[in-house]
Amino acid sequence: MAKPFDVCIRGAGIVGRTLALQLASKRLRVALITPRASTPLPPPQAQGDVRAYALNQSSRHLLESVRCWPTEQDATPVLAMHVQGDDGGQVVFTAQAQGVAALNWIVDVPALEAQLGEAVRFQPLIEVFDTPQEAALTVVCEGKASTTREEFGADFDVTPYNQWALAARVRCTPAHAQTARQWFSKGDILAFLPLAGPQGNLCAVVWSVSPVRAQELKGASEEDFCQALEAASHGTLGSLTLTSGRHVWPLQQAQARHWSGTSGVGAWVLAGDAAHNVHPLAGQGLNLGLADVAELVRVLDARPYWRSVGDTKLLRQYERARKADLAVIGQAGDALQQLFANPHPGLQALRNWGMNNFERSGLIKHWVARRAMGS
Repeated sequence: MAKPFDVCIRGAGIVGRTLALQLASKRLRVALITPRASTPLPPPQAQGDVRAYALNQSSRHLLESVRCWPTEQDATPVLAMHVQGDDGGQVVFTAQAQGVAALNWIVDVPALEAQLGEAVRFQPLIEVFDTPQEAALTVVCEGKASTTREEFGADFDVTPYNQWALAARVRCTPAHAQTARQWFSKGDILAFLPLAGPQGNLCAVVWSVSPVRAQELKGASEEDFCQALEAASHGTLGSLTLTSGRHVWPLQQAQARHWSGTSGVGAWVLAGDAAHNVHPLAGQGLNLGLADVAELVRVLDARPYWRSVGDTKLLRQYERARKADLAVIGQAGDALQQLFANPHPGLQALRNWGMNNFERSGLIKHWVARRAMGS
């Protein structure tokens, strides 16, 4: 008779695969569930996948520990971050000022998923299935639309933003100089994230706009879209050429009321987007999910030998720790979104005054930068 699994992970995205590899490194037997196929091979790198994430130092360490950090070509080091307000406000972060090699890294998602998939394939303590398996603990990593979360009765409190995100990739006339850029303008938030290595001239675009504007931009001709993008970025990166499709989706802030519990299948916890969603303006979504992984692995690995991985006391410890972190990072991002989405002229002047004073704040700016960097 086969030995039962210690952990069943429902969801085989970046968070699910990273968790599986981390747990297997601790000698736990893992069932990894993906509805796409019963094989651990990664999906082909589809040309339509435009996802890119800003990962901090903590996320890098976690992925390096399972030998899945991409090459420099697929994980571009960011040396500077320029943030522009809508009335003269400006904040600039640099790696040199922080005394680090990079503020963060812009990681190409298809490349990272391919490496994680290969690592899973060669880890004998991980088995991939297309249906849930019996285990002492079930971890739900299915994303924000998780059906398992509903099955387990975990309420998910959702607050929609009156914004949709548009993602695409563009080629710039000059090289990006390893600089990430962000503009706040009349409620819209535009980010350019450098891709294709230190000498690259490709950028991932994430543009948060009204739902109507998102559909207009998606349906516009390539020429009109690039003209709108050049105007919104004040021509900073010169003439732009669209190199991908355009994808849009609604933005929301959300959090599960309970991240752990028990059900008919035993103990369970939530991780990643199944537990929380934040606005992309701060670039912390995947960092939060990977921090969930690090904390859950830490708690399970430090447990006394006589405690099961499904011990509810341990799982509540994980839940408390992660909710405390989310309260700081998630709420800060939400506050910024609310502040810059408000068109009131008085607030416009106040927020730009605040940006300029923050730029000169010294220790406060340094602390915020180190927190975002995962230091």
